[in-house]
Amino acid sequence: MNPIILVALGGAIGAVLRYILGGFVQSSFASFPFGTILINFTGTLTLGTIMYLSEYSGGIPPDARLFITIGVLGAYTSMSTFGYETFRLLESGETLNFALNFLATNILVLIGVYLGRALVLKLAGVY
Repeated sequence: MNPIILVALGGAIGAVLRYILGGFVQSSFASFPFGTILINFTGTLTLGTIMYLSEYSGGIPPDARLFITIGVLGAYTSMSTFGYETFRLLESGETLNFALNFLATNILVLIGVYLGRALVLKLAGVY
């Protein structure tokens, strides 16, 4: 099947799963992002399982892996890719790159949110 179609179909499924599962959990915990934590954990668990199964057993066809990892999990959570790539750096002994990736990603995403907020407040004349 066409890889773009596989990714698009998987993405549609992942986005809907995130919306339903994350929303369901979050509706019970309005003041703390448990829904997001659950999504990030289950996404990283699934990606780690799929990637290591592929590496060690080869039992997952390339189209299925593309559909699940890039499509479903890409829309479900981008944290899964971050978790997998960061762990691989640690696992391969690239301690400096592990620390750099971990720190840079976490710091930059917070800066990104801050800058987005500042831009909106500036444009709205609030700031």
